[in-house]
Amino acid sequence: MLRLVKKLIKASLPGPWRLAIDRIRDTPGRVDDIERHFQRLSALLLMEKYESLRGDRAFRNPINRYDQTVYSQHGQDGILLYIFSRVGVTNCRFVEFGIWDGRECNTANLSLNFGWSGLLMDSTEELVSAARRYYAQRLGTRSANVTIVQCKATRENINEVLERNGYKGEIDLLSLDIDGNDYWVWQAIKVIDPRVAVVEYNAILGYERSITIPYDPDFVVGKRRSQFYHGASLPALTKQANSKGYVLVGCDLEGTDAFFVRKDVAAGVLSEVAVEAAYFPQLLRSRTLTPEELFESIKHLDFVTV
Repeated sequence: MLRLVKKLIKASLPGPWRLAIDRIRDTPGRVDDIERHFQRLSALLLMEKYESLRGDRAFRNPINRYDQTVYSQHGQDGILLYIFSRVGVTNCRFVEFGIWDGRECNTANLSLNFGWSGLLMDSTEELVSAARRYYAQRLGTRSANVTIVQCKATRENINEVLERNGYKGEIDLLSLDIDGNDYWVWQAIKVIDPRVAVVEYNAILGYERSITIPYDPDFVVGKRRSQFYHGASLPALTKQANSKGYVLVGCDLEGTDAFFVRKDVAAGVLSEVAVEAAYFPQLLRSRTLTPEELFESIKHLDFVTV
């Protein structure tokens, strides 16, 4: 009821006042963008000088030399630019699930700075509304390039949602981070054929267990269970990738996302990486406990071996 009253009050205001309210509401986001760009500039200036201090963790795989953040959470922006610099692009189209408010996701840099178009999806109404405002403001006349929909992705609805929004056949990038049924939703996707796929893995599950949570279309991370209980292990996702015709080329340094490239696209330009060599523990969670110690807290919960 309160939300309806606010909408009615806003609708009754003259146009300039409504615009002013929107601009005030978006001010924190613009400040965040400025801070993010300063952080990126600092990182670029310091990276070459201090890269030796990052040791084996940074340069275990070639893609990790390019681990840099513009809008992504953990260096995915730089890794994606490196991958596409090697494999090229076709239609510059993407699909990303689990974008939060769209300000910090794997495709924002591509759409805002490189002119890509795509489909963004999140399950929360408020976050989707915020993302629509943000991209409308940042892209202006190009805002139609990015479609943002509210939807909880399930293996039952995912193909219909993609087709309904005009996504079918080959695209350049799929990014999947839904904190739950990632393995099962990726398995179900049939109508698009991404050249590159980025999928979140649960590093707490380790690099030896090929396991995922059981499929549950109503799954919500943390609800009645541990915040550590979600998603799939890197071996499980890599098996899935191989069955769909992809190879693992590495993971980001923070231990969150795995990068897969379609075999025909990777041939001759990017090498497949073994799971153990690609794996990084989730850095934030591993500062106090090891992945094995963290897994002890959830090993009694239900898992599916794949």
